[in-house]
Amino acid sequence: MPQFRSRQIGVMVDMAGCPNRCRHCWLGNPPNRRISEETLRWVVRQFRRWVRPGENAPFAEKIAVMTWYREPDYAPNYRELWGLEQELSDEGEARRFELLSIWRLARDESYARWAREIGTKACQITFFGLEENTDYFTRRRGAFRDSLLATERLLAAGIRPRWQLFLTTRAIPELESFVALIHSLELDRRVQALGHEFQVFCHTPGPDGEAFHIEHLRPAIDVLAAIPEYLAEKTRQHFHAATLEECLGRAERDWMPELLQDGAPYAKVPDTLAFMVTPELDVYSNIAEPMPWWQLGNLKTDGLDHIMHCFEHDEVPGLYANFHVPVSELAQAYGRRDSQHLYTRVDLISRWLRMWGEVQKPSLSQEPGLGLQFLDRTRG
Repeated sequence: MPQFRSRQIGVMVDMAGCPNRCRHCWLGNPPNRRISEETLRWVVRQFRRWVRPGENAPFAEKIAVMTWYREPDYAPNYRELWGLEQELSDEGEARRFELLSIWRLARDESYARWAREIGTKACQITFFGLEENTDYFTRRRGAFRDSLLATERLLAAGIRPRWQLFLTTRAIPELESFVALIHSLELDRRVQALGHEFQVFCHTPGPDGEAFHIEHLRPAIDVLAAIPEYLAEKTRQHFHAATLEECLGRAERDWMPELLQDGAPYAKVPDTLAFMVTPELDVYSNIAEPMPWWQLGNLKTDGLDHIMHCFEHDEVPGLYANFHVPVSELAQAYGRRDSQHLYTRVDLISRWLRMWGEVQKPSLSQEPGLGLQFLDRTRG
């Protein structure tokens, strides 16, 4: 792990879970469990008081606390939890980004107005096509209709909806109808009335988390020609790109010559570092999916000193691969030289890292401090 970019971190605790079990979710599909306020406060204290070895003062200069990392505001006391986030975060660090609970928007008529009052100006809504496909990929009957109702309630509250469409082979036959739906709802005109352009864009699911299991539905490169011009233009605008290829990527086979020559590790580091804490108090960084080979430890049984040591020294398989295994080795082991499946560079390497982790899984050590023993054999 390279040196910390800053001493500002996020602490995200999954206090209530999520109403969905989306097939594309990079956060996986764990059961919903509740965490008490007392436990949340204890977790935040661990990070706020942590002193890095060799230093005399707490490491974190600013902490942002979130009571969720899957579905915001799913807990029935979401307003109180927002207040708790503000209390536990440093000034100005409690945030809602542009994510709201679509489930709650469809069930709580006051929620959109409350979200606007706390400063929400836009909200992203996810589609996988029309009703049958959106419900299928969300794994919840009624998800599509909830999204349409959420759109209406956002507009009524003065919040602009932003639609994203995940491209799979199941969605391709519905692209024209999806665009027709946008026009029938007059979303361009209605969002313009709020002083902004309506944003809608498409992209493929990232191949990690739950989405690793729907890779067989990843479209081939010829999907680029099937995207209606309206949606293509909106996608180019969203990604500030001149071509769809810049937005959505290339065929895997076309990436192979470049990536087979890339002798550097992937070395992915998010712009803002955060730590995700499960109801069981397992800790993961937001560098990648919360899978066993990325787990840093458990706050109760290992303690934060051990967790941060593993993080800084890449002593878990996922971090080791991310910062030490050359992309060329991943490409040689897992790349498909004849594949026409559509990937961005980031997504393709993420797929290979997931496959690398799946190979490591049977030999993961449960003993603290032994993280590299099962990695040495990958270097020989």
